[in-house]
Amino acid sequence: MENTELHLKYMARCMELAVGGQGSVAPNPMVGAVIVHDGKIIGEGFHAVFGQAHAEVNAINSVSDKSLLKDSTLYVSLEPCSHYGKTPPCTDRIMEYGIPRVVIATSDPNPKVAGRGIEILRQNGVDVTVGVLEEEARDLNRRFITIHVKKRPYVILKWAQTMDGFIDKNRLPNEPVGVNWITNELARSLVHRWRSEEQAVIVGTNTVEKDNPMLNVRSWSGKSPLRVVIDRKLRLPRESNVFDGSQPTILFTGNNSSAIARKAEFVEIENLEIITIDFVKGVEAQILKELQERDIISVIIEGGALFINNFIQKNLWDEARVFIGNKFFGEGVKAPTLKGQMISNDDVGDSKLFVYRNPIA
Repeated sequence: MENTELHLKYMARCMELAVGGQGSVAPNPMVGAVIVHDGKIIGEGFHAVFGQAHAEVNAINSVSDKSLLKDSTLYVSLEPCSHYGKTPPCTDRIMEYGIPRVVIATSDPNPKVAGRGIEILRQNGVDVTVGVLEEEARDLNRRFITIHVKKRPYVILKWAQTMDGFIDKNRLPNEPVGVNWITNELARSLVHRWRSEEQAVIVGTNTVEKDNPMLNVRSWSGKSPLRVVIDRKLRLPRESNVFDGSQPTILFTGNNSSAIARKAEFVEIENLEIITIDFVKGVEAQILKELQERDIISVIIEGGALFINNFIQKNLWDEARVFIGNKFFGEGVKAPTLKGQMISNDDVGDSKLFVYRNPIA
């Protein structure tokens, strides 16, 4: 088998391993590493938990006979780090064990690395190859790349709509609070899995008011995301599920008389932080900037229609996941509309799931 084919084979394995860190390593990237000696894999590893050992170190540690490392090739899906962070530089560990060859899928966009890891290895006599399955590696870490290149979190829009294009029925003022379900239980479990994979979930006032969501992962295993609630006038009931104190929550509100008058009701809520922003000046950009400064690299926006449309109109989205349920409302709240590149179309029980990417974000 030629070197090119071997490189593709082992790098594909790196990416399989990297996914093991999804939902646990952010704001770090997902990274996998494989060590090959004489045509055989002798070590594997991936970055499993934020703040703990990186993929390269875990792969090296998994090799039982360290003397083989001096004649081995390390494959890694992202450029090895060259700076001190939560852990020492991976470049130091690679050179410490005398690994002579390193194959890298893509460079690291983090300004603290940004090619320096590759340069250090080459300056110290390591044979470095870069660009094997680069497109796939960049897609794997699109959230990490977005936060460093666009200086904002990776934005995922999510909604469910009926066959005739509505996301909700028209609600009367005295109608009971609750969700008008459009999709099936399988689709709802999938949404909970998505929440466990991203760092934050955002909803607007109307969604909380009408649906009273919990925004957790009770139908899936994993960590519940940071809840982000937008309520300009602070009109939401104190008893709303999003204010139950069960998980970290940020409430963005305005500097108006209504919000100021009610803040005292909310300040004692456990796990709740209230942030005042100027709703006259680009709410969406202010929210994303605040989250970016907190190292939140990905968010799911779950509604409502007006809030999602604002992100679409301002081109502040990267991916959209749209369910079409097997229901008709006849009339109601129109679903958002977007122009994007459809990358998948799958059946989820009796519902359909369409996933789009924004080619011009």
